[in-house]
Amino acid sequence: MTQEQLTPERLEKTIIFDLNGSEYGLPVNFVESIETSLPITRVPHEKNYIKGVINLRGKIIPVIDLRIRLEEEPEHNKEEDQIIITKIDETQVGLIIDNANDVLDIPVDLLENPPETIGTVKKEYIHSIAHLDNRLIVLLDIYKLLNLEEIKTKELDDQ
Repeated sequence: MTQEQLTPERLEKTIIFDLNGSEYGLPVNFVESIETSLPITRVPHEKNYIKGVINLRGKIIPVIDLRIRLEEEPEHNKEEDQIIITKIDETQVGLIIDNANDVLDIPVDLLENPPETIGTVKKEYIHSIAHLDNRLIVLLDIYKLLNLEEIKTKELDDQ
């Protein structure tokens, strides 16, 4: 495929981030911002991956530890961790990651269906896999990953 044939409809604009040494991606149209060094207020919740809430410019946003949600080996949160602020259907959710490092236009022709398992990550959370040069990028399904009904219930409980 030539460069002229790569129209915007044939490209998936993706934010790439590191998590426990692996590269993951989310479509940029779901990402509002990337924040650093925000204090997380712990709130009791039955789901261990919901770490608490942050106050971002006056708005209270629930925060998920993506390591735990993806069933990766949980680490202690580090001061240099970042939080990706996502927005779906008017609901904002923060995702704790190690480091956001790139925005790529991934040709949709390079996207592959995920294998049954990728490490410990459940297949249901994976939208597709992209092989780019020497990189393997796991593109996440934000709708399944966040489970908005669960998050919205949490927001209602907090009010």
